Amino acid sequence: MKTLITAALMCSAAAFGQTEQSSKQGFVRLNSEMSYKLMEPNQNLRKVLILAEEFKKDTTTKASLTIGTSLIALADYQASNTDSKFAYLMRHPTSSNQIGKEVSELVLHSFQLSTTGRVTNWLGVHAEILYNPEQSFGTGIITDLKRNQLQLRKGFVYFGDLNKFPVYGAIGKMDAPFGQMGSVSPFTNSTIWHAFGGLGYGAQASFKKWGLHVTAMAIQGGSQFRGLSTPVGDSTNVPSIVNNFVGDINYTLNAGENFSIMLGGSYMHGSTYAHSFPVMHFDPTKDNNPAYTAYGKVELYDRIIVKGGYAQTLQVWPGTHNPSPPLDIYAASKVSSIDVGGKYSFKQKKNMGYAISGEFSNFTAGPKGSPWERQNQYILGFSAMYKRSSKLFLELFRTDGYVPLNFISGSDPNAPFPAGTTHSERGVITYGIVLGAQITL
Repeated sequence: MKTLITAALMCSAAAFGQTEQSSKQGFVRLNSEMSYKLMEPNQNLRKVLILAEEFKKDTTTKASLTIGTSLIALADYQASNTDSKFAYLMRHPTSSNQIGKEVSELVLHSFQLSTTGRVTNWLGVHAEILYNPEQSFGTGIITDLKRNQLQLRKGFVYFGDLNKFPVYGAIGKMDAPFGQMGSVSPFTNSTIWHAFGGLGYGAQASFKKWGLHVTAMAIQGGSQFRGLSTPVGDSTNVPSIVNNFVGDINYTLNAGENFSIMLGGSYMHGSTYAHSFPVMHFDPTKDNNPAYTAYGKVELYDRIIVKGGYAQTLQVWPGTHNPSPPLDIYAASKVSSIDVGGKYSFKQKKNMGYAISGEFSNFTAGPKGSPWERQNQYILGFSAMYKRSSKLFLELFRTDGYVPLNFISGSDPNAPFPAGTTHSERGVITYGIVLGAQITL
């Protein structure tokens, strides 16, 4: 099995290996390891920090443009004990695309194209174009053109040179520096990211020295791309004023070469959980609902990672109370999420490495016993990585509960559910398997 995995990865990478080496010193370059770090979608989501560290490693002052591509292809199977309610969040469950109690797919999950420019040793730019029809919020079936669109997923101008001064920053479209949203799994995003991971227009400034890392981000209000929302005016969700922000602080203690521990916490002024009943995800809100998180990570011998985090809103989510009986017995609740995971890397050689991982994460939005009480996710993963940029992976997953954000506790009469009903269901169980490849150059 190991021989087959190694052969498959070597074949997929051989076509571009020579090109990468020959292009690395010119103005236009290929750097598959850096491109993988900047484009991988679930493990390390603080891309501004990654770019800062890449600039720090490259001490040359030459201007350059690095081009990268990444493609994820999947074969998967999932089954549910409830008709047409698949809770696995890596593919949005819609009535158009996932029906019945069993689903199997052979799909192109996503494609990314990135450009990373270095103007000087302290000025750069990064942009990422994403095609992801399965996780697009467009309407229609998986082959509908409204779902098959390109988007600028991230794009920002970078400022800073950590070799000379411990401050760096960025302005543009980027992930909010809230908590530890990354996963140890080779493919699946953690539920805490689905619940609290923010993406929006804004500006970041960070201080990084002596093991201390402090970051603040000013964010456009209104409804952002994901996870961020503050009111900006009467009955509008247009991001038209800078009135949201995120602050984060963490400290890393390195006890020798083989052990480190990191602890941190974050505050978000406006989370996505402020809508009144009935909940429509990107509708305007009348108030903001702050959130906080605490997190930590332990690393041993560059082989073992153990991580965990907890996030919660400061106020209840008004829309989680349905005023129509019999669901009116459930009071509005705060939203919280837990993430605990571990990863073990083994047989790490120059061009090849393997890892196994396990992770539990959840989303809690209602009182005990309510249909929208919680959705839990369990992931077991295995991956084989070639040259730190291309991987094959296998995941087994299970989810407990079915809790979509839109109309989470029900809706107005007949729009689309009768009063006193909800499509959320606590007893739904989904399980499945994902086999895939992510090839980056």
